[in-house]
Amino acid sequence: MFSALQQAELAFEKDEVPVGAVVVYQNKIIGRGHNQMESLNDSTAHAEMIAITAASNYLKEKFLDECSIFITLEPCLMCTGAILLSRIKNVYFGAFEPKFGAAGSVYNLLAENKFPNNINVYSGIYAEESQNLIQSFFIKKRKVN
Repeated sequence: MFSALQQAELAFEKDEVPVGAVVVYQNKIIGRGHNQMESLNDSTAHAEMIAITAASNYLKEKFLDECSIFITLEPCLMCTGAILLSRIKNVYFGAFEPKFGAAGSVYNLLAENKFPNNINVYSGIYAEESQNLIQSFFIKKRKVN
C-alpha cells in the first residue's frame, strides 16, 4: 500500500486528484498508476485503469486472476468494473469514497454474487494517510481558486 501512496503523491505533485494504485503479482509490483485525468484530458484516466493496463501489458494477459490491486481510495463504478473484468483476486483500498465509491460507500459491486469470480476486499488500509492527502489537495485547490 505504501507504493500506492507514493503514486498518489505523484498525482498530488502534478495537480491531479491524489489517487494511486499498484497491481501486485507474486509479491512484485507489475503495474503502477496515478490519476492523470487532467494531464491526459481523459475522464477514464484513473489510477486503477492505468495500473491494470500496465499489469496486463507486463503479463501479456487480459486476466489478472493471480494478482492483487492496492488503491488509496475506494474504486468508482468504472474502476470496479475493470477490476471485475480483469479478474483481479484481491482488492485492498484505503479511504472510502462517499460520492462515487462502488466497493461499499455508494454501492458495493464487489459484494455481488452474480459474477464468475469472487473478489476478496480489504478496506481501511492506510485510510488516514489516504484521506489526509485528498483533503490537503482540495484545501489547496480552494485556496488557489
